Amino acid sequence: MNKAIYIATSEANSGKSIVALGLMRMLLGKTAKVGYFRPIINAVKKGKKDNHISTIISHFNLDINPKEAFAFTRSEYIKKRNEGKEGEVFDKIIEKYKALEEKNDFMLVEGTDFSGEGTAIELDANILIAKNLGIPAIIVSSGVDKTLEEFVNGVHITYDSFKEKEVEVLAVIANKVQEKNIAIAQTGIEKNLPKDVFVSVIPLITSLNNPTIKEVAKAIDAKILFGKEHINNQSSKFIVGAMQLRNYLGHLCENCLIITPGDRADIILGALQANISSNYPKISGIVLTGGITPEKPIVKLIDGLAQVVPILTVKEGTFAVANKIGAIRSHMYAENKEKITTSLNIFDKYVEVEKLNEKLITFKNDSITPRMFQYNLLKRAKEQRKHIVLPEGNDDRIIAAVVRLVQMDIVDITVLGDLDKIANKITRLGLTVDINKFNIIDPVNSEYFKDFANTLFELRKHKGLTIDMAEDLMGDVSYFGTMMVYKGLADGMVSGAAHTTQHTILPALQFIKTRPGVSVVSSIFFMCLEDRVSVFGDCAINPNPNSEQLAEIAISSADSSINFGMDPKIAMLSYSSGASGKGADVDIVRRATEIVKEKRPDLKVEGPIQYDAAVDITIGKSKLPDSEVAGQANVLIFPDLNTGNNTYKAVQRETGALAIGPMLQGLNKPVNDLSRGCTIDDIFNTVILTAIQAQDIK
Repeated sequence: MNKAIYIATSEANSGKSIVALGLMRMLLGKTAKVGYFRPIINAVKKGKKDNHISTIISHFNLDINPKEAFAFTRSEYIKKRNEGKEGEVFDKIIEKYKALEEKNDFMLVEGTDFSGEGTAIELDANILIAKNLGIPAIIVSSGVDKTLEEFVNGVHITYDSFKEKEVEVLAVIANKVQEKNIAIAQTGIEKNLPKDVFVSVIPLITSLNNPTIKEVAKAIDAKILFGKEHINNQSSKFIVGAMQLRNYLGHLCENCLIITPGDRADIILGALQANISSNYPKISGIVLTGGITPEKPIVKLIDGLAQVVPILTVKEGTFAVANKIGAIRSHMYAENKEKITTSLNIFDKYVEVEKLNEKLITFKNDSITPRMFQYNLLKRAKEQRKHIVLPEGNDDRIIAAVVRLVQMDIVDITVLGDLDKIANKITRLGLTVDINKFNIIDPVNSEYFKDFANTLFELRKHKGLTIDMAEDLMGDVSYFGTMMVYKGLADGMVSGAAHTTQHTILPALQFIKTRPGVSVVSSIFFMCLEDRVSVFGDCAINPNPNSEQLAEIAISSADSSINFGMDPKIAMLSYSSGASGKGADVDIVRRATEIVKEKRPDLKVEGPIQYDAAVDITIGKSKLPDSEVAGQANVLIFPDLNTGNNTYKAVQRETGALAIGPMLQGLNKPVNDLSRGCTIDDIFNTVILTAIQAQDIK
């Protein structure tokens, strides 16, 4: 998995741009290719680009299309959220993020600005985005207008908000702190956070908060009359020119912006002369109010000056203009090289770059979120297209799932059933699909029927099967579909929506058979909980496995989890944790755990262990403090079918978790069994799982 970091804040004007710039330069010094992504941006005018994205891409010359560097505008996100479509938001964010991640070695993700509408929901949105992307965070917090206590408490609250959602916080950067307070701010923050959290404090740099003339012109909708080449001048403060020139000159200060009515030629010329005088401070620019432009002689005089600061004209009166300028919030932008250089220098000066870099590059996140898991499933299925047969073409749910699969163009599909009946079913269900985009085969009337029956006869005649019996069996959709897989006409089969488990998998056991070294066909469910994905096994096949069988189920389940992008931590579940439990049932689990350790020393496994100790970090550490699995297990092996089946259904119903499966393990080619209570989503997801399983069949 590629490395990444999420820059987040809980407030506006935190100064996270300085952190983004500093991190990008730091990363580019250590990593060949760094990507930049903003999940949600402020609204931009048509034809314009997001300022953050433009600045980063332009300054560091990144090979990124600006349109690919964001997913939604703030208003688009809020609209989706209000419509109850937040899931769609995360799906698109993951899709666009992953597209950039594939092209880069490290991803820098910058959160929202907390400006404009929707600020109340932004912190939660940023936390959930980081969670769904599966990446750690850096929190940036501003010290402006806060007591030390308020500042420290605010940082701690934000930190807790991320940790509650299991988003790892690698660093906290306190920004805009008075330089004299750096040490006490650092101590205060570190005292309230775990020792492994990196903390840096950056002082308030006044020049970075000063708006440029370009920003002033944009904010007041002004026209630039002179000095366009100096529009990046920074304004430290503004002074209204309403008094006599002789009095006004005494109020000039370094980099001040002069606001005066357009007919005050004395103020205009006096300010310009003062700017080139060694006896007065430099000014940043002049704003002429009231829609009045200087008369021609004055314009001619200004044109002839060797040095001219930017002079703007605006229609509004002096009072309104002064209020607007006073409310300007300065931003970083690509053309302002001075601010960017200052930011980078300040970051390097006050942040221990090497130490921070070490934290970023060594961090490893073993968890995977449900949405990321589902995204990865679709992505992997598309990478190597497979052909899946669904025997139960008479079931409405199967047809609805097929239509969805065809529309998404993920796999090739064959449905067993009568063409006319399936076509009528599609019409009755109100579905829209080109029926020519998937195959429909009526087994008995198929060109393959005789060959399939003869093949089955040859495979099973030593068991007393006759050719007539073979033909009768081949009229059964489960046998016909399984034979398609056996003969290589399909890569996998999904059935069981209208048939029992035995009916579905018996043909597979008879002639597809188990892989070499595998004696037990077992099953797993991928349980997509709110914040994590766990593997449950075996919840569908084996009623009462012995120790050897239980160990094999655990190993198969661990290998399956690895195949689907997880780092397995196996919990062998029982009613007792550790060595305290007595009885035949717990002994079976204890022995199974020992066998797993003997056969696969590379796997992390703990058992016997209770469910709560396996998944709850507090309970796990209290019961088994030395375990590397307790409290963080993601592969849970149940001691028997009764326990496993009831547990997965209870978790699914009570938590709203998505249960993907069951997925059968151990067969030479993938055949998967659906529950007769399955939904369209269950069928869709199981087909995707089957397609991925088929990719590993040589």
